[in-house]
Amino acid sequence: MSPSGYTITVRLHATPELHASGSIVSAVSSTGAVITGMDVVDPGHDAVVLDITCTTGDPDNGAAVKAALDALEGCDVEHVSDTTFLIHIGGKLEIASKVPLRNRAELARAYTPGVARICLAIHENPALARNLTIKRNSVAVVTDGSAVLGLGDIGPEAAMPVMEGKAALFKRFGNVDAWPIALDTKNVDEIVRAVELIAPGFGGINLEDIAAPRCFEVERRLREKLKIPVFHDDQHGTAVVVLAALYNASRLVGKEISDLRIVMTGAGAAGAAVAYLLLDAGASDIILFDSKGPIYVGRENLDSDRQALAARTNPRRHSGTVPEAMVGADVFIGVSQPNIITGADVAAMADNAIVFALANPDPEIDPIEAAKYAAVVATGRSDYPNQINNVLAFPGIFRGLLDADAYKVTDDVLMSAARAIADVVTDEALSAVYIVPSVFDPAVAPAVAAAVMASCEREAHQG
Repeated sequence: MSPSGYTITVRLHATPELHASGSIVSAVSSTGAVITGMDVVDPGHDAVVLDITCTTGDPDNGAAVKAALDALEGCDVEHVSDTTFLIHIGGKLEIASKVPLRNRAELARAYTPGVARICLAIHENPALARNLTIKRNSVAVVTDGSAVLGLGDIGPEAAMPVMEGKAALFKRFGNVDAWPIALDTKNVDEIVRAVELIAPGFGGINLEDIAAPRCFEVERRLREKLKIPVFHDDQHGTAVVVLAALYNASRLVGKEISDLRIVMTGAGAAGAAVAYLLLDAGASDIILFDSKGPIYVGRENLDSDRQALAARTNPRRHSGTVPEAMVGADVFIGVSQPNIITGADVAAMADNAIVFALANPDPEIDPIEAAKYAAVVATGRSDYPNQINNVLAFPGIFRGLLDADAYKVTDDVLMSAARAIADVVTDEALSAVYIVPSVFDPAVAPAVAAAVMASCEREAHQG
């Protein structure tokens, strides 16, 4: 994570002489922190109250800043606040009413007795719930807290800040009302049943941070049972953005996806979904590695999910190492562990090689090292070019699914979304450091939503 991720505000009391001397700035700077603001809260005659805001190299550096300031004669630190913690106090979400409640008449329409007419209308025709309730614009973001970011199994309560953040992104980029739902169970039957029970109030389900292989079974069963779209973002959101990036990277280096030799590390939720979507997009030569080595037909102790992957990947039955597989390969895609390949491995790839090192926060190879040998390098990080970020996908995908009143997520929906993301990058803008648009590009979500709606319409006509 970049230093900008760690920002602290220090409230302190200092004598006017100390404030004027410059010693405060020197003390903070001596710790490696960078002051970004100094505000006088109370000028006082005997003591000046200051708020100093600074970025630090790591989350523990606040203690060093406090110690350096406390060592100054005439300085007393009142408290140190981590601004990241401050924005999470009370959570990041709230519920706001869309209707005024200023008088009895308005209350009677929004609630009793008028609301009874709406209830009865929906009772007679359940399909009306989509237009007469929040269902038409609502998504449940559901987790069991078992695979949160790079943190692992930290439980449902600790997963809530991520789910809230996801809901905030849904609203910011897709104007979708999303609700964080943290379930205190890792039992597949209980997860499926819990989501079934809450499904009537939602227009879609976004599964989040559920560990593999449990996530595969949860998604499969919910897609069979529910009449609203179910989308596991760790799988399909990642796959969509990787495919979008590969469309443009291939275009840049003058290669076709169908001709690419692809090496992948990581066969969990994200890796499996990426592999399948690339195959659906025309890739035919993918070697996929899990923690035990390459996946291939005949390898011992493959579970059913990996057997399915083996049947469609590794056409040459490669059984060697990752570096051996990378010799002559066109593409490396990592959704696995940090620092597992080297510059020499990338140098051994084909000309105009493409490297997507997506492990977070530390990628499979230092992107600067990879860029010495590869034509295009992408990561999952925001402090390097070409960030493969699911925010490019899921808000627009759900916006399109909700607007189309869709009941399922298809492969065509995913490929249409990927193509829409890729097409936001014009020929003039496309470069080695710009193969996917910025997450803040306002054109992305509407383009993805439109592509998803068109896909849903095509499938409806075909069906």
